Amino acid sequence: MAGTLQTLSLRPPVAGAPPFRLLNPIFPAKAFPFSGHKARNLCFLLKRSSISTIPIIKASAQSHQGSGDEQNELPPVLSSGKASNWTKPLLKFASDNFLPLALVCGVAFGLSNPGLGCLADRYGLSKFSTFGIFIISGLTLRSDEVGAAAEAWPVGLFGLGSILIFTPLLSKIILLLKLQPQEFVTGLAIFSCMPTTLSSGVALTRLAGGNSALALAMTLISNLLGILIIPFSISKFISAGVGVSVPTEQLFRSLVLTLLVPLILGKVARELSNGLADFADRNRKLLAVLSAILLGLVPWMQVSRSRSLLLMVKPAIFLAAVGMGALLHAVLLAFNALAIKILTVVTGGRKSAFAKKENVSAFLLVASQKTLPVMVAVVEQLGGAFGESGLLVLPCVAAHLNQVT
Repeated sequence: MAGTLQTLSLRPPVAGAPPFRLLNPIFPAKAFPFSGHKARNLCFLLKRSSISTIPIIKASAQSHQGSGDEQNELPPVLSSGKASNWTKPLLKFASDNFLPLALVCGVAFGLSNPGLGCLADRYGLSKFSTFGIFIISGLTLRSDEVGAAAEAWPVGLFGLGSILIFTPLLSKIILLLKLQPQEFVTGLAIFSCMPTTLSSGVALTRLAGGNSALALAMTLISNLLGILIIPFSISKFISAGVGVSVPTEQLFRSLVLTLLVPLILGKVARELSNGLADFADRNRKLLAVLSAILLGLVPWMQVSRSRSLLLMVKPAIFLAAVGMGALLHAVLLAFNALAIKILTVVTGGRKSAFAKKENVSAFLLVASQKTLPVMVAVVEQLGGAFGESGLLVLPCVAAHLNQVT
């Protein structure tokens, strides 16, 4: 390298020397086929190229002479944020669909590695998760708009009847389906007897521009009454069809302690503490994520416990059960849409409360949904009376995903 630098060193031109002279003695002059004006033109090009490369070399040298922090900087393409553009839609999708993703991940983890889920189930984690879900539901349940639903009371009254009386009758039809294992059919029949969802129905009503006060009233009242009515609905519509007797009083007490008590505790804590209510309102997204995680733990544990039976199910039957769960929401929606059309004609046409668009939206969205957390709590309290809990819950998870997506 030192020798190369010496041969390339600049020397003052010698008088009488030609305008271009080779500095490297290795190549004789006759080996270079340029002379006269051609050589002068070549020198001119070499000078221009050397001058034009100096700023680039200097800029490159300066970029490597900075501090250690500057050397660790990302290249311009990465630092501009273009490479992270694809992560923003992905994170937004995960945030908007956290509950479905939590349920799907719970089922997937239960199928892939059931050991930890069985251990959690053995120590009763499902009961604590259910209790936590309804504590959060009580904290986030706002009742300040319930009074505004008084004008639409006929719609709300029929909505409660549809949620707690009419749609549970569909369980008799569902039980007529023949599918093995039978738990898939029984689980959907139990799911049809549940009250409406605690949050998604009201949220969808607001997004659709419907009567959110009416949606909130139907949600609150149907869940409070549903805990009282569910034991009798299951005993009347399902246990007779399956041939299993259900201890109605014991189930009633269990649901009151597991669902109603934490729901009331959360609601009372919200009403008594303005600071807690403000915290719940400001952090609704965080509480929704926490509730989704707690709900995702339940199918994880139940699928882990029933993994051996699930793996014995043929893929075609498994897909049929998932399809039945997705179809149930469409059937409920069609039933309620037909019912409200008939009621609109019977009660006075366009002047009827059933004809108002905002009331129709609230009724259809709330009355056509069923709550998964209450169904999971019911299955837990039944203690295997209707079969393996994982098989009972799986099609209902598909039905719930169809409701919230």
